[in-house]
Amino acid sequence: MTQLSYAHGGSDQPLLGQTIGANLIATAAARPDHEALVDVASGRRYSYAELLSWSQRVAKALLAAGVAKGDRVGIWSPNCAEWVAVQYGTALMGAVLVTVNPAYRTSELDYVLRQSGVKLLISALQHRTSDYRAMVEEVRDRVTGLGQVVFIGDDTWTSFEARAGQIGDEELDWRQHSLNFDEAINIQYTSGTTGFPKGATLSHHNILNNGYFVGQLLGYTPADRVCLPVPFYHCFGMVMGNLGCTSHGSTIVIPAPLFDPDATLRAIEQERCTSLYGVPTMFIAELALDGFAGYDLTSLRTGLMAGSPCPIEVMKRVMTEMHMGEVGIAYGMTETSPVSTQTRAGDDLEQRTATVGRVMPHVEIKIAEATTGSVVAVGTPGEVCTRGYSVMLGYWDEPDKTAEVIDAARWMHTGDLGVMREDGYLNIVGRIKDLVIRGGENVYPREIEEFLYTHPDVADVAVIGVPDARYGEELMAWIKLRPGASPIDAGELRRYCEGRIAHQKIPRYVKLVEDFPMTVTGKVRKVEMRRISTDELGLGPAGSVPTA
Repeated sequence: MTQLSYAHGGSDQPLLGQTIGANLIATAAARPDHEALVDVASGRRYSYAELLSWSQRVAKALLAAGVAKGDRVGIWSPNCAEWVAVQYGTALMGAVLVTVNPAYRTSELDYVLRQSGVKLLISALQHRTSDYRAMVEEVRDRVTGLGQVVFIGDDTWTSFEARAGQIGDEELDWRQHSLNFDEAINIQYTSGTTGFPKGATLSHHNILNNGYFVGQLLGYTPADRVCLPVPFYHCFGMVMGNLGCTSHGSTIVIPAPLFDPDATLRAIEQERCTSLYGVPTMFIAELALDGFAGYDLTSLRTGLMAGSPCPIEVMKRVMTEMHMGEVGIAYGMTETSPVSTQTRAGDDLEQRTATVGRVMPHVEIKIAEATTGSVVAVGTPGEVCTRGYSVMLGYWDEPDKTAEVIDAARWMHTGDLGVMREDGYLNIVGRIKDLVIRGGENVYPREIEEFLYTHPDVADVAVIGVPDARYGEELMAWIKLRPGASPIDAGELRRYCEGRIAHQKIPRYVKLVEDFPMTVTGKVRKVEMRRISTDELGLGPAGSVPTA
């Protein structure tokens, strides 16, 4: 009988039936003096009792500012201790936290604030060279309903916190106890490559449980200290990171406001971190640091690599050279809170380096034929679909777009191409939109990228399809070289590939780059790469050849 590509994450560990605020209160009651948060850049440290108290002040300040249950509160800031206090403060009093990408400019900020209906915005003063105050003032008059703006680090923040004194404990307690764990508590805007971003609306139940089970599979206890260089505005930071920590009584360590490989490794050494998160490009940057061997990383045991496809060779180096023998790979998307599959510490080397793991507890996964939705046989590529507690409530105020991705049976259609193995472990072979069809044959860029990582001079690589008059599409590799490596051209790459991979998988074009076009969360923008390459190679006419 044919084995179908379906798996259910049965578990003896029940889902948490709590709000985020109730969970933090319970953790603080159990371990009030245990260190909860370290902001390395500012030198500030907070115990669980102190973090809860601060979060309650923020919650009271929001109440005093007239923020009602379900109102949207925006936060536009790089990582900092205040970000964490706002995350838990909004959760305690029931405001929906709208997390705004720190890299947004005025048009994107304007859209997000208006589309979500933000009532109060908490903002940094600046981000890199961006003047946040000036940008906020530029859009403020256009955003109907935006009543107040608070800037972290100036008098408006001090005045905002001072308003907490207007609200008694009883009023906050009443508000906190009125909340339901199935209610929306977070809107995260997806970094789509076309069109306006969509606001994935997530509940307490969605993100608290996802963070909790990510931590469970990593074996988190109060002894763990988790270094988080990933941005808090994204699920990786605020769910897998912050909620993963606080639901287990572990310590959040913020190495710097923005990713800095040196600051990250110094924070691990200084704080004796046991776990490190990052997208693959972050780990690649850390491994490439001059003097990398001089950092003391022996306290590490685990962590997560996620956010984009994880190169097998990079994963192996992380396990050995960074002492992260129990490191995991996680796969998911914002719309699924985010993690749907994850490797386990007990998995063998092949499972933990060549797959994205198996289904999470209390989640279902199927691999489906993209047009019919029928479950395909094990070993057959198809669209990854997931169902369970983790699937978002929907896109904020966009029911039609929600219906495009969540079907009548509540399956979330990810748009990712995957293969389920007989052991239940999953391989992601690409995006449906990234699939290259060369001369009628399906070619999966991920497979080629994994092979090219074996080249001794390749530090990072991304493979795309570009227009071709004869084959419809041809393959192109964007390559970042290791320090000191000699340049690689298409001819040399072909010679390296011949006899090792099928001829139709050998890239015809090569572009050497210092960096790839990236989103803030570390995902390669392949649509942008294709546009740039098509222009540079003069392939526009090939892309406009009429087809049936």
